[in-house]
Amino acid sequence: MRNGKLIQVCTGLLFAATIFLGAFLLFQVQPLIGRFLLPWFGGTPEVWTTCMLFFQVFLLAGYAYAHWLSGLGNPRLQTVIHIALLGASLLFLPILPGDVFKPTAEDIPVLQILLICAVTVGLPYLLLAATSPLIQAWFAQSLPNRNPYRLYALSNTGSLLGLATFPFVFEPVFTRVQMVHLWSMAFAVFTLLCAVAALMARRHRSVLQPLPEAHEPEPAVRPTISTWWLWVALPAVASVELLSVTEKITQDVAVIPFLWVLPLSVYLLSFIICFEHQRWYRRWLFVPLFMAGIGGVIYIRLYEDMMSAYEVIGIHVLMLFACAMVCHGE
Repeated sequence: MRNGKLIQVCTGLLFAATIFLGAFLLFQVQPLIGRFLLPWFGGTPEVWTTCMLFFQVFLLAGYAYAHWLSGLGNPRLQTVIHIALLGASLLFLPILPGDVFKPTAEDIPVLQILLICAVTVGLPYLLLAATSPLIQAWFAQSLPNRNPYRLYALSNTGSLLGLATFPFVFEPVFTRVQMVHLWSMAFAVFTLLCAVAALMARRHRSVLQPLPEAHEPEPAVRPTISTWWLWVALPAVASVELLSVTEKITQDVAVIPFLWVLPLSVYLLSFIICFEHQRWYRRWLFVPLFMAGIGGVIYIRLYEDMMSAYEVIGIHVLMLFACAMVCHGE
């Protein structure tokens, strides 16, 4: 009994450390790659927008991969596939864009940026994106009596720290090349943790969670069509709002380097609060706050010429936070 509890604790800590490090690296690599591409392509906001396109597509691909892999009925096959891809991702290190990719007059900038991102960090980024949902699935299967959604809050905490520490901690101290090598070494550590987590999950499920033979489990209640649509629509609204606010404050209000970090940080903060525990979301508080934010944005549309940039940015970010809290909380 004591050995079983010790294995559960070690497994939970390993899962938590892997998710946290993976999320941290996931949001460190985005501005890091951007720092290499901005000087090559003129430093315009469109460069970051194109990078965001790549990151969003590969984030979705990572989630799709995690969904497919966790649905495989053979735990051994899951482990083999994931460890093989982790090993293959090490071939991308160090994630240093080569001079051969520097654009020329004949290149199409958008396609060139997408190519550089895919060749430089494609597979590592996809596996980092898959880490949180995949390990949450392993956690739920290995430790069915524990709440897996706190790992989602932990993941977003790691993402927020990775995003915030890049411009304020790492960039002032290290050169771009030094940050690439630091990130690559940390990613190598992550692959080791993730491989061990995959092996531990497989062992834990087979040793501690044998399938019951005496009775069939009760079938789960299938969600209604309207619930499915809400699950799609609510996060979609929050994501669209994030992109809209980012576009507004970085291009129409103030073209300041890394100003896009502010709305993205607020967006991640809403995930942390909502998924840490359901007690933090209060409809009576955040729905009126969202309505007030919408009113503030309408006010900006009428009187923006009379307002300072700080006021315009503050109202938009407040509305984004309230919107994200409502969408993710609901």
